[in-house]
Amino acid sequence: MAENSLFAILLRSRWWVSGAVAVVLTLIAQALLPKDYAILGAFSALPFIAIAGIAAWKQMRLPSPARVADVVQAVSAMPWAQFADAVEAAYRRQGHTVTRLPGPAADFELIKDGRTTLVSGKRWKAARVGVEPLRGLQAAREARDAHAAAYIALGELSDGARTFVRENGIQVLQGDELAMLLRDAARGRNA
Repeated sequence: MAENSLFAILLRSRWWVSGAVAVVLTLIAQALLPKDYAILGAFSALPFIAIAGIAAWKQMRLPSPARVADVVQAVSAMPWAQFADAVEAAYRRQGHTVTRLPGPAADFELIKDGRTTLVSGKRWKAARVGVEPLRGLQAAREARDAHAAAYIALGELSDGARTFVRENGIQVLQGDELAMLLRDAARGRNA
């Protein structure tokens, strides 16, 4: 699905936006179509009802802002060894085979269902992330012929880094995604 298609945008929006579109389509169908066809016109709302359900499901699974803040606080207090253990354990729980990598570009190689993902997290505490560590991750991804790459960051991405991430399809784990990955970190356990 294209990143800026109507359905992709609605999936990223609050669930009730798709629900409102469905209601509006139903009301338009009732108002403009002959009585015999109005019910068929209302069926045009079904895709939007489905998207509202999918968006609601995804949003229910997201951690609360307080939970995200707790995880970010706990993770920012961790030394690298503890953080790396937490990340490794979290990916293993998701069914990945995890290998730690030497070198600055990528820290973990994940393999699941025949797909390889490289993850970089050593600079997770940086307040602002520039393009250079992302270039290193992308170079490692190409060198290892990995399918995907992910970068873990607590800080903000620079404008250049955001552009680089978008152009190269690198996933950035921050906020909600990081809290979901490291859901046990704030409880003091290695996630």
